Amino acid sequence: MIYDIRHVTTFDYGASVKFARCNLRLKPIDWPGQRLDSYALSVHPAGRTSAARAEAGLANVTRLVVDSPVRHLTIESRSRMTVDRLVPVPDASDPTLAEIATMARASTDLSAASPANYIYPSPLIPLDQAIADYCAVDLDPSRGALEAGIALARRIQVEFEFDADATLVDTPPHEAFLQRKGVCQDFAQIMITGLRAAGLPAAYASGYIRTIPPEGQPRLVGADATHAWVLLWCGPVRGWVGVDPTNGIWMASDHIVMAVGRDYAEIAPVDGVVLGSGAQNMDVSVDVAPLESA
Repeated sequence: MIYDIRHVTTFDYGASVKFARCNLRLKPIDWPGQRLDSYALSVHPAGRTSAARAEAGLANVTRLVVDSPVRHLTIESRSRMTVDRLVPVPDASDPTLAEIATMARASTDLSAASPANYIYPSPLIPLDQAIADYCAVDLDPSRGALEAGIALARRIQVEFEFDADATLVDTPPHEAFLQRKGVCQDFAQIMITGLRAAGLPAAYASGYIRTIPPEGQPRLVGADATHAWVLLWCGPVRGWVGVDPTNGIWMASDHIVMAVGRDYAEIAPVDGVVLGSGAQNMDVSVDVAPLESA
């Protein structure tokens, strides 16, 4: 599947800001099953941009500097992606969860994709006993990773309610867990909390998912959004496998990975600082269009 992706972030400031320094993580990374065919970034008013090394996680980072006073700032990225990813099929030879936990602890890989980086709690995904106990129902150590991973994702999808008004971007996993409500970020963080509590490497994936309109209805341009899901390390043969607890499905050709980290803080699409005295309003519009429908 080939996709054209348009991601627009607009900032409106109550008073002119003197300058802005932003980290942009909008260029999709190289990841198994997908290829970035083209990418373009535009900023209005124009600012200085430069590539930078990711300080954590797996991300393509662009530094943006705006030195002139602005009341409005628009950041637009356009990507064309080819995605060819199959749904994983469990196999009798797959390692058990206990074996995966042992292999991850023994890993000598020092790269950003090493499973050892994703075993432990992180600032936005701390240990939580209540969540650990909830997830443990599906995480018997003798169970295969694929079987356990999709079972947990599907239980979260059934037992939690998607409610965009229930949480904020900084809502802790424990609070969303108690409400049994939230959005994709909350469900991913809850699942990751439980997996890590069981000693399993679990990463936070940020990116896009194709949304399919109801039958007979047109696609609404800009109605898509950034999405979050879980990557579970399933041993050295399978590597990282994506599972989406919001939808109770595997990551496949409808998912596009933009960045991977321990939690959202490492791979937020846009973050940084501005110097100003007024309020700030941010609006995000995303369009993920299959090329044949573009």
